Amino acid sequence: MKNFYLRLISSLIVAPIFLYMIYMSNFYLYTLLVIIFLLSCYEIFKNVKQKLLSIFLYILIIFFILSLVNIRGSSYSNYIYLIWIISIVWISDISGYLVGKLVGGPKLSIYSPNKTISGFLGSIFFSQFSIFILLFSLSTFTFNFKIVLLQLILSIISIAGDIFFSYVKRINQIKDYSAIIPGHGGVLDRIDGLIFVVISYQFIIKFNVI
Repeated sequence: MKNFYLRLISSLIVAPIFLYMIYMSNFYLYTLLVIIFLLSCYEIFKNVKQKLLSIFLYILIIFFILSLVNIRGSSYSNYIYLIWIISIVWISDISGYLVGKLVGGPKLSIYSPNKTISGFLGSIFFSQFSIFILLFSLSTFTFNFKIVLLQLILSIISIAGDIFFSYVKRINQIKDYSAIIPGHGGVLDRIDGLIFVVISYQFIIKFNVI
């Protein structure tokens, strides 16, 4: 649990700064995204030895940055929806870690040995409470089946993204992408699930998939 407390302290410091810069938008948001982009590219360059995989990851980061900017937009409602997306990923990550540690049980994937089936189910269940962000923050929000389905899909995508980046670490024989965030590792260790969720949400909304 020592690592959990370190993760918690880091999150309490980094998360408010991250959310504030997103809220302020414009210069602050672009500064944040430039930092994320440069650090992510550095971590890919430093750790990923497979050329095609590296190229894919660079492209993935670019799509993530562009999608996040587009989702943020300039309105308050856009900001709330982005916070909702982020909360799905964060709650999924935290609840999966805690439930997995407390309950244990069979492993979810050989590529992410710390993840268990119980943690996966805990992630899916608790991440659904993210809906309250929309309910309490937007007077125009209407609760419906579509938003519930979308939230469920995004929570699963978050876990899949986490496993994918764990797979990349495994084949490159590294524990973390870097040590820039105490208890979490690198930037990619922190935004792995968020990358896929942001891109997927942008795709779903743009093409009206659901």
